[in-house]
Amino acid sequence: MARPPNIVLILADNLGWGELGCYGGGVLRGAPTPRIDGLASEGLRLTNFNVESDCVPTRSALMTGRHPIRTGALQAVPAGLPQGIILWEITLAQLLSARGYATAMYGKWHLGDREGRYPKDRGFDEWYGIPRTTNESMFTSSPGYDPKAAPLPYVMEGRKGRRARNVAIYDLAMRRRIDSDLTARARDFMRRKVKARKPFFAYVPLTQLHYPTLPHRNFSGGTGAGDFADSMAEMDYRVGQILDEIEKLRIAGETIVIFASDNGPEFRRPWRGTAGPWTGTYHTAMEGGLRAPFMIRWPDRVPAGRVSNEIVHVTDLYTTLARVAGAPLPNDRPVDGVDQLDFFRGKREKSSREGFVYYIKQDLRAVKWRNWKMHLVWEAEPNAGPNRLESPLIFNVIQDPKEETDVHTAASWVRTPMRRLIHEFQESLKRYPPIPPGAPDDYAPGSGG
Repeated sequence: MARPPNIVLILADNLGWGELGCYGGGVLRGAPTPRIDGLASEGLRLTNFNVESDCVPTRSALMTGRHPIRTGALQAVPAGLPQGIILWEITLAQLLSARGYATAMYGKWHLGDREGRYPKDRGFDEWYGIPRTTNESMFTSSPGYDPKAAPLPYVMEGRKGRRARNVAIYDLAMRRRIDSDLTARARDFMRRKVKARKPFFAYVPLTQLHYPTLPHRNFSGGTGAGDFADSMAEMDYRVGQILDEIEKLRIAGETIVIFASDNGPEFRRPWRGTAGPWTGTYHTAMEGGLRAPFMIRWPDRVPAGRVSNEIVHVTDLYTTLARVAGAPLPNDRPVDGVDQLDFFRGKREKSSREGFVYYIKQDLRAVKWRNWKMHLVWEAEPNAGPNRLESPLIFNVIQDPKEETDVHTAASWVRTPMRRLIHEFQESLKRYPPIPPGAPDDYAPGSGG
C-alpha cells in the first residue's frame, strides 16, 4: 500500500467569507492576504463551504463528522461546566492515528476542558493551545475579576498518556503571542515527523480573528488600518510560515493543505467582520453565518486554479479525510459527512451532497438544497430574537444572495425536496437519539444514560 499523504488542516477562528483577498476582501479590509490567496490559486477554492453556527458546534462537526444536534456539543459554556464531546465519539484524529499517522494539535480545542476530554486524550499525540476560547484572555483585565469565581484561563500542553499541564496564563499579552507559538510548534512537529519518515496530521486551529482581535506586537500598526487588519495580516503571515516549512521540507507533493474558517464573521464592534455579499454573521442561519472560506491544495491530485460554488459541509471533511487515509468509518452511528474526494480531485464536477439541515442549538432553523434556502425561524442578526415562522421563507441564493425576497409562493415546489431532507434527518434522530448536552463521559447512546 502506498504511503498516505500528510494532512495539514489550518482553521481560522471567526474569519468571515468576505475577509480574504481571494474572496473579495484583502486590501478592501485593510490587509492584503497574498499567502492565503496564493494557496487558494494552487488548488480548489470553494464559495459554498458551509459550517455550523459558532465555534463549538463546528469543531464538533469537524472532529466527528456528525451534526452537533447529535453530539450534544451545541454551544460554548463557561469553565467548570460540562462541555465537549463524550468519549464514545470517535474523532478524526483517532481515525488517522489508527492508520499510523502521527497526530498533533496546536491551537483552540473547545471540545472538552478536563482530563479525558483534552486533545491528547482524543487521538492527538501532542497538544499545545487553549482548551476553550479567546475571549477568556480578557478576564484578568476586567474590573472586579475574581479567579475564585471564574478560574484563570491557561494556555496548556499535553501528550498522549500524560496529564495536561498549565503553561501560561492566557491574558491579553499572551493573546497577542499565541498564534506565533502555535505556528512555531506546528513547524517543529512537521520537521520531526519528516525526519522520522512518518505520515502526519497537523491540526492548527489558530486564534485569529476571534475577539479580542489583537495582533502580535510585530504586526501592530503594520497596516495602518487598525488592530483587525493587523491581525489579518498576521494570520496570513502565519499561514505562509507553515507553507514555507512544507516547501523547505520538500513534502509539498505528498501533503494535503486545507485552510478554512470555523464560522461566519465577528459581530462585535470594534472587531466586526464581513461576510462579503452575504447577509449575517455567526450565531445566525443567514448565508453569512453558514458560508466560510475553504481551500484545499494537493499537488497533482487536486487541480490548481479551480473555483466551485457546489455545496460542501464541514462534516464532509471527516469522511473525505478518512478515505484519504484508508480509515474505515464508524458503522454504529449516523455519520453525516459525505465523501467529497472525487469532487475535490476534479473527477466529478458536482458535489456529493445537494443540501443539509441547519440547527442552532436544539432549534431547526433552516435547510439548504441546491440553490435554495428555506428559513423556518428568522433571525437576521445575532441576539435580535428568533421569529418562528408560520409559513417558511424561501430564497434563491443565486438570484438573491442577501436573502431579501421571499419566493415561497412562486417557488413552492422546492419545499418538497427540502421537507424530505428534514423528514429523513428527524427520522434518523428518532432511531439514534441525540446525546444530551453535558452528558457524562460514560454516557452510552441508546441505553438512556
